[in-house]
Amino acid sequence: MTAETFDISVIIATYTEERWDELIAAVESVQRQSISPCEIIVVIDHNTPLYERVQATLPGVVVLENSQSRGASGARNSGIAVARGNLFAFLDDDAVAQTDWLQRLSACCEDTQVLGVGGLVEACWPNECPVWFPREFYWVVGCSYQDVPEIPIAVRNTFIGCTCIRREVFEAIGGFKNGVGRVGTYPLGCEETELCIRALQRWPQKTFLFEPRARIRHHISAYRTSWHYFCSRCYLEGFSKAAIARYVGPKDSLSSERTYTLHMLPRGVLRGLKDALSHCDVTGLMRAGAIIAGFITTATGYLVGNAALFIRCFSVSIFIAAQKRESV
Repeated sequence: MTAETFDISVIIATYTEERWDELIAAVESVQRQSISPCEIIVVIDHNTPLYERVQATLPGVVVLENSQSRGASGARNSGIAVARGNLFAFLDDDAVAQTDWLQRLSACCEDTQVLGVGGLVEACWPNECPVWFPREFYWVVGCSYQDVPEIPIAVRNTFIGCTCIRREVFEAIGGFKNGVGRVGTYPLGCEETELCIRALQRWPQKTFLFEPRARIRHHISAYRTSWHYFCSRCYLEGFSKAAIARYVGPKDSLSSERTYTLHMLPRGVLRGLKDALSHCDVTGLMRAGAIIAGFITTATGYLVGNAALFIRCFSVSIFIAAQKRESV
């Protein structure tokens, strides 16, 4: 740790001993920061043996068990409940932060109009990126997919595994919604999207930033490089977006997705076709096909999610009407 301590609590949620080495590396990367947080909180998601192992292995780290529903949202909320800092920085348990990560994030938060700031998530592939995997879908493995700006820019939401948010946000609007976000290996998502939209609806004059110089390296497990995982993650992303639309409204929940769909994805398809036709690169066709398949699968998940919501609301309406008839 460095000598100077800043008013930042770093929260790392973890759930499995399969990521033990990655968890240790994540904690050590925070301990090597150019500015020191006031505390490092490791939240164990309903795994008592892992809780005991972390307690015994990581002295000087606050270790606690998730006291809420199982999943990433409940685990982070449990960390927030005990955190002492005025800024909460979140790091994935399988990521390593560069030494100036906290310094870059906290510097952006010196502007009182900034609610939070996220950094760049670089992919650390087990060997190398699969040739068919398009960069436009790096979000499938929890990594940055957009063009990287040279300076911080305003965004609708950050990546929660590489972000810093003011305490006052959680005090005013509450924490992450349980039922939204990853549970174990089940690849749901979007908990940070819902939270950030809720915050911007509360403070429309304020903003979230993307600081490309605040970087982490995200370890990609081998199973996440499979076609099956790619499709399941896309489908559940669409399903999650439908749930978020219920909470915050379709206009805000899909604002960034419209630009992504109308501009970034067509450019990616054209780039893949160009690689195939101009350079005789068959992998270009594979990437173009993956973009199209990923979009269709995500859209299907969204439609199914909306249909499920409609059926649920319709069933509730029928039940309420039946109850009223019985009481007459």
